[in-house]
Amino acid sequence: MLDWSRIRASLLGETSDRQLMPDLRLPVLPKAVSEFSEIADDPECSVGDLAAIVETDSGLTCQLLRNVNASANGLTHRVSSVQHSISLLGIKRTKLFLITAAMQTAFPIRQLKVVNLATFWNTNLERAYLAKNLAALLKTDQELAFAATLLQDFLLPVLTNERDREYVEFLRRQESEPCDLTQFEQDVFGWDHAEAGARVMFDWKFPDELICCVLLHHRGLSMLADEELGKSPAAAVALAGLMPDALRQSPLGLSHLVQLCDKWSAFDLMAVSEEVFEQARDQMHHADNHIPFRDWCAKTLETADA
Repeated sequence: MLDWSRIRASLLGETSDRQLMPDLRLPVLPKAVSEFSEIADDPECSVGDLAAIVETDSGLTCQLLRNVNASANGLTHRVSSVQHSISLLGIKRTKLFLITAAMQTAFPIRQLKVVNLATFWNTNLERAYLAKNLAALLKTDQELAFAATLLQDFLLPVLTNERDREYVEFLRRQESEPCDLTQFEQDVFGWDHAEAGARVMFDWKFPDELICCVLLHHRGLSMLADEELGKSPAAAVALAGLMPDALRQSPLGLSHLVQLCDKWSAFDLMAVSEEVFEQARDQMHHADNHIPFRDWCAKTLETADA
């Protein structure tokens, strides 16, 4: 079993060092989520203790019950209590769900200055399902890969709104000098959104495995060669990070996935993209300018075969 705390400490240290971005304005995370995340790993805590924490937040309580009842089709009776929900999901899955649910509602930005919000969330959702499929192929934790991928770009709505001039400049440069977004951010700010997100998550006492996956999500194919993490959820998250998006974060990302498809017999890019589309389609927002991952893959593979 991976020692995520050791890995996080080696990559990020033991302090968040938020002075890297002192002027970044962040919303307040629901107290129930930070408390749940902090004590969930305590062997002395009970399901009842954790349920009491969730029940202090009516919004999270409703989301948790709705999620459990939507996925518990085999039950004869609907779940009506938080304690029963946690017992069914397990503490780890409940923690991941509460974190992702809270993060999606903690940033109530109605309009982004640089990218379309509906397109942004649609891509996030498809990317998360891609990570889940890749985790299945790697025989690693699918739930962790899914949750971490949903969170990997959680700071970009804030960053692109507060530093819109810089990100518009990034998009302008992509037309003539394509580069990875993290490289541009390092050059301009001295940090990138992956590191910034990880440090914020550390401040919020999120699980080390989530922090590591977010911190490493722009490592791409190189993650597969990592002796310790090459078959971990972090590798699935990093591979999913190669998916095309409106910000063009990884200009060569899709070509790298095509290369991976050629070398990894278990990975059929077109089949996986079809599966991702089917899994995500009913949850996506309407967005006229959103190009599904399936369409990106079909066009790229058709061009490669021509």
